[in-house]
Amino acid sequence: MEPTDAGASLKGRVRGMLHGVAFGDAMGATIEKLSAAEIRQRYGRVTSLDVDWHRKDAPETARGGRIRGHGIITDDTLMTLCLMAVYQEAGRHLDAWDMAGGMVRQIAWTPRWIPEMQRETMLIERLFYPEKWIFQRHQLTSCDPREGGIGNMVNCGAAMYIAPVGAVNACDPKAAYDEAVDLAAGHQHSYGLEAAGVMAACVAAAMVPGTTVETVVDTAIELAKDGTRAAIADIAEAARRLKPHRADHARVTAEFQSIIGRYSSMGDDVHRRMEKAGLPTHDYTPSRLRTIEELPLALGFCLIHDGDFRAAVVDGVNSGRDTDSIGCMAGAILGAMHGEAVIDPADRDLLDRANRFDLAAEADRFHEIAAAILSADLDRTRRRDAQRLALQDVDRRLSSQVPPPLAGGGQGEGSARVRARMGTASDA
Repeated sequence: MEPTDAGASLKGRVRGMLHGVAFGDAMGATIEKLSAAEIRQRYGRVTSLDVDWHRKDAPETARGGRIRGHGIITDDTLMTLCLMAVYQEAGRHLDAWDMAGGMVRQIAWTPRWIPEMQRETMLIERLFYPEKWIFQRHQLTSCDPREGGIGNMVNCGAAMYIAPVGAVNACDPKAAYDEAVDLAAGHQHSYGLEAAGVMAACVAAAMVPGTTVETVVDTAIELAKDGTRAAIADIAEAARRLKPHRADHARVTAEFQSIIGRYSSMGDDVHRRMEKAGLPTHDYTPSRLRTIEELPLALGFCLIHDGDFRAAVVDGVNSGRDTDSIGCMAGAILGAMHGEAVIDPADRDLLDRANRFDLAAEADRFHEIAAAILSADLDRTRRRDAQRLALQDVDRRLSSQVPPPLAGGGQGEGSARVRARMGTASDA
């Protein structure tokens, strides 16, 4: 696959973006929370959606009553679909008030098919606690929407579903960053909020015709702040250095995880056990020096494979830990870059069957509102530019009417001449 597809339409890029989210999510879901070594030991290497979940034979209580594998997606994709629905309902750019309104309605009051649970219910029943927080903070405590994320566990929960913000700000990464931060402030804070902003910016940057993954990563580094910026820069430097060795997945993963360990304490032990209760920790608490793992790692695998969609997603999920979120972030960025050329028909059909949805139809409905928002932005920009030019024209005309002070004339004499020419209150 070429590093970029300059001819991909907005509609095709939206389809590619959503497919990338679901593809990376479903592939990573089968091996989530396994380390890279455990994945190699159990599977060798996961390269297909049609794989058994590593917990398939565990007791139902250990599985939380859920099923995975063979194309089943998780909350990463479902929350993305919810955000797309909020845009369709609002018909405009979003902010934290839409998290308090539209997103709460989507997760807590709109029944939908939950593939992992094999039944229709409210998404909030499936969500992890940091995402349930959206309902608690906004509907139960009625907080200022901009303060909704304060106090939440700092994690990748907002970044994992924020890709649609990049689409409605296509080709304007800074606007995508700003809108994602405005919106996700109702859900996350600290470096969890920062990651959402940078992830949206990456999707917007990926939609620039003729771009490359190098440019997307450079844009992320330019916009990111604090630990998030440092982690992405360090992972990017390692990816460029390791390109000749990218076939050695174990080596690449070990180096990436060694680097990210300076900014994240997740490690391979991602399970929450009873014996950890009450122990003091800095994990998942606010910090200007830390970052979530998933986005820097996803960008690293995108970069080391020169933007190859499937290679980046497969390597990303096989690196272990939070595999579904790493996969969906890499998939969203490269799907937005290449468009629907990344969609393998067999993968598309399996995803649709396993999850009882039609991803292409979902993408096309969202594309209509994204295109309308972008058109409204263009009209607003033209009006603003015309108004600014008019202001500058007034300045030019006024300045041309004021002669410069006469050479050798005193300041008082020159000022008197200007007053006489322009008219002053004393003249009246």
